[in-house]
Amino acid sequence: MEITKEILEAILNAYPYEVVFCDRTHTIRYMNKTAVKRYTGRVSIGASLFNCHNEGSRGKIEAFLQRADEGEDEMFELCNRKTGEREFFVPVRNSEGTVIGYFERHEVPWSADEVSEPVGDYWLRRTGLV
Repeated sequence: MEITKEILEAILNAYPYEVVFCDRTHTIRYMNKTAVKRYTGRVSIGASLFNCHNEGSRGKIEAFLQRADEGEDEMFELCNRKTGEREFFVPVRNSEGTVIGYFERHEVPWSADEVSEPVGDYWLRRTGLV
């Protein structure tokens, strides 16, 4: 089986967390269906990430990109006190190892009572999308 763009997109759309991929200019180039659901009205493909993040974030993101250029992989960003999510900066490299862009990965907190709930349902409920 050849792994096509269609298959890769289906994989990303099956992922229950949002994926917003930005290039080095901070232009949003891809959003999976969960990201579209969560961020509709705030950001869109082809727009600047800074339509969603404030300009104060620019220096922080540029610093993460510098660290990625120096060889770091996924980096802890912060714990969002509003949602309880831990957020990570994830650089994306091409086949030569050059950082071509990035996305932010979120981890949602779990309680012992919620561990059997499917992650997609849990995430959507916690973020108020259902």
